[in-house]
Amino acid sequence: MRLKSIQKCRPGDTLARSIYSENGTVLVGAGVELTQRMLERLKGKNITSLYIQDKRTEDIMVDTVISENTRRAAMSIIHDTFRTVNDFPQKWQQIFSDKAFGRELRQVMTAVADELNASRSAMNLLADACAFDNYIFTHSFNVALYSTALALKTDCSEKEVLDISIGGMLHDIGKIHVPDEILKKPGTLTTEEYELMKKHAEIGFEMLRRQEDIPLLAAHCAFQHHERWDGSGYPRRLKKEEIHPFGRLMAVTDVFDALTSHRVYRRGMLPHEAMEILYSGSGRLFDQKYVEALRDTIALYPLGLSVKLNTGETGVIVDSNKGMPSRPIIRILVDEDGQELAQPYECDLSKKLTLMIVACDELV
Repeated sequence: MRLKSIQKCRPGDTLARSIYSENGTVLVGAGVELTQRMLERLKGKNITSLYIQDKRTEDIMVDTVISENTRRAAMSIIHDTFRTVNDFPQKWQQIFSDKAFGRELRQVMTAVADELNASRSAMNLLADACAFDNYIFTHSFNVALYSTALALKTDCSEKEVLDISIGGMLHDIGKIHVPDEILKKPGTLTTEEYELMKKHAEIGFEMLRRQEDIPLLAAHCAFQHHERWDGSGYPRRLKKEEIHPFGRLMAVTDVFDALTSHRVYRRGMLPHEAMEILYSGSGRLFDQKYVEALRDTIALYPLGLSVKLNTGETGVIVDSNKGMPSRPIIRILVDEDGQELAQPYECDLSKKLTLMIVACDELV
């Protein structure tokens, strides 16, 4: 399979991986032949890239770190919770104090943690395309997923992993009380709009902190995920160790997902591009420990992505190297003169240190 920008996909291309809706159900299944109408609908649903079947890369298999059933359950509970709180704001206390809700939340996030813990693969962020109308749904799921993986990577206890998982899922619940015209504004926020946006951290904390079935530390994830290592964050301008470790961890995963997600006002970055931004703030805006842990958890170059080397050759990412995430294995398909190779070959950048990736396909 090959990862392609949806702008480069054509009618007749066959999906190699399913596309999900924002509530976790399969929207278009793997093996479906795309039509022009499908492609237009997917573009309208904020899908920017797809895995497509391709004869020259048909042996590339992209592993998911969690199962379809677990993904569906996690996305469904996020979707239903946020929708209900948004549509019936007076009922939020009733929802969060419901023991059945708390039990279901713990069960789902325990399953996520167990499957992540059992996985030996680097997390491929683009493995599963998700169509969405509301960015908060997919962002909450992604932050929960990345934060759980990071908690496991940094040897948190079983209880801490679960608290972080729940905190990641609910970290942006306070945005329910921010007007849509601010949340979805394509341009720069005014000072007044930004001050209102910033209140979501405190609102989320107040919504969660007194709920018996929501861990208090999960509420602190909502409160502190915008604090920054140098004290420049909000709402309390905490710095360094004043910020709870969960807040420091979630600051990294929240920003990473924001950078890699497609928005109305800018394209989503590829993972290696987003990591460069995080590294530029490491030790200043972010705790370096969690930036480095994230780098070692994800696939910086997604499998199936087309890249160009400094030699002029082009190929496709076929595997990542554990411990050297910036030096993946590439299948060279086209030589330096632009001619397709009759016999493609694989090049391990961890062993060919003079070779460098100089360009990647834009997935917009």
